[in-house]
Amino acid sequence: MGDFIRAQRQMANLSLRQLSAMTAVSNPYLSQIERGMHEPSVRILKSIAAALNLSSEAMLEQAGLLDESVRADDDATEAALRADRRLTEAQKRALLSVYRSYIEANETDA
Repeated sequence: MGDFIRAQRQMANLSLRQLSAMTAVSNPYLSQIERGMHEPSVRILKSIAAALNLSSEAMLEQAGLLDESVRADDDATEAALRADRRLTEAQKRALLSVYRSYIEANETDA
């Protein structure tokens, strides 16, 4: 889990200190999570996911707390948006937010 969080943080070009400020989780605790010394709570995982523009479901699945409920296509869409170098970080966050809001709206309609 810690390696996944570290990789996502680095892909987002965030320092540990910046992620700490965005999540209201202490810098030392985040460091310990990344090094595998602590297993974070669901609340902290959701906070980290939001800061890294990941879906909570993807983060919880990575932590082994959810079954494979998100299809690979869903993850691929978000990964493609995060990887597109033509977009600024703010644009990526906005697109991910809109995309997720549509998905959530469709799930509540179903």
